[in-house]
Amino acid sequence: MENRNLRKERIGVVSSNKMEKSIVVSEVKRVKHPMYGKFVLKTKKYVAHDEKNDCNEGDTVRIMETRPMSKSKRWRLVEILERAK
Repeated sequence: MENRNLRKERIGVVSSNKMEKSIVVSEVKRVKHPMYGKFVLKTKKYVAHDEKNDCNEGDTVRIMETRPMSKSKRWRLVEILERAK
């Protein structure tokens, strides 16, 4: 049996679900500034594939790296961790 390579996983918040079967997930990191030492928020956005179209804005989700599905989609939804209130 052939082993697959480890795929990257990210946890983030859905910032847009206006597309069909696609979501935009924002991952926020706190990074310490190299010179001044202040913590700065860095945001990275990922376009992910949502097959069932069941995510809403504000949901916390886990996404996984996958094959390219379109020009910008290289991630897919694994699970919804927490629904928006």
